[in-house]
Amino acid sequence: MPGPDAASAGAAGVNPAAELDRARAGDARALARLLSLVEDGSPRARSVIRDLLPRTGGARVIGLTGAPGVGKSTTAAALVGAFRAAGRRVAVLAVDPTSPFTGGALLGDRVRMQEHATDDQVFIRSMASRGHLGGLAASTPQAIRVLDAAGFELILVETVGVGQAEVAVASLSDSVVVLLAPGLGDAIQAAKAGILEVADLFVVNKADKPDSHQVVRDLRNMLALGHHEPGAWKPPIITAVATGGLRDPGIIELEGALDAHWSWLRSSGELERRRRERAREEITALAFAELRARLAADGVDDLAARVAAGTLDPFQAAEDLLARHV
Repeated sequence: MPGPDAASAGAAGVNPAAELDRARAGDARALARLLSLVEDGSPRARSVIRDLLPRTGGARVIGLTGAPGVGKSTTAAALVGAFRAAGRRVAVLAVDPTSPFTGGALLGDRVRMQEHATDDQVFIRSMASRGHLGGLAASTPQAIRVLDAAGFELILVETVGVGQAEVAVASLSDSVVVLLAPGLGDAIQAAKAGILEVADLFVVNKADKPDSHQVVRDLRNMLALGHHEPGAWKPPIITAVATGGLRDPGIIELEGALDAHWSWLRSSGELERRRRERAREEITALAFAELRARLAADGVDDLAARVAAGTLDPFQAAEDLLARHV
C-alpha cells in the first residue's frame, strides 16, 4: 500500500478517468494518486471531482469519533474484519494528528490496522488534520467522494481524537458511532461537548474493565432525558472489547446495528436529508474558503490599520470589504 509521499510525487500527471478505472479494478496506487490530488489542494482537484461525480452515491459512510484513548482505531480495524467477512469492500480514512516536521499525517492509525494491509479489498489512508478543527482534514469530503467513485461499499472515517470539538464528522457521515470507555473521564463531559447529540450508535469499549457498567448507566440516564419522535431512531448502546476482533460479540452486534441503522435511514427518508445537508455544508465551506482567500488579498491590511488606529470601526470595515466582492 503506497504512502502519501509516493502518491503525491506521481499525482501531477494523473489522468482522472484512467486512474479511476484502475482504482475500481483494485489498483491501490492509482487510488492513492487521486486522493493526493484532492488532499494536496491541486488545481486539478476540481476537474477530478467533476469527472468522478457520475460514479458517486453508492457508498455508506460511517464516522467513528470519541476522545483519545477510547479505541477508535482498534474498533475500526475490528469493523473492517467484520465487513470483510461479509464480503464487502471497505475503505478507511484515518485522520491523524499533523507532524510538526513534515506537515503530514503521523500514521499512527495505519500502524494499528496492519492486519488488513495485504487485503486488496481494503484501502487505508491516513490524512493529516493540518490544524483543521472538528477532528477532520479539510479535504475529507473530497476524499470520501473519490473512495465512493472507486467502488467501495463502506467508508469508515475515523476522527483525529481531539476531544470536545469532534462533532464535524456528523455532517459527513450516514451513521455516526461515538465511542466511550471507562477510566477516561465523566461521560457527562461528552454530553456537555454535544458529542452525544451526533451519535447514531454508542459503543462503550473496553467493556472488560470494572467501571464500564457505570458508563453504560450514565448513557442510559442521559438518553432517557431526551425526546424521541415516533418512528425516530433510538441510538443503541453496545458494549465491546474491540481488541477481541470478530471473537467479541460486541463487534458483531455493532455490525448488525449499523446495518439496521442503514435500513432505517433509507426507509425513513433520513438518508436523503442527511446527504442534502452534507452537500450544503460542503458547498458553504468551499465558498467561505474562496471568499476568505479573495478578501485576504484585497486591501485587508489597509482596513486593519485604520481599525487599529481608531479611525474606522470594525463593522464598517467588514462591510466595506464585502462590498468589493458582493
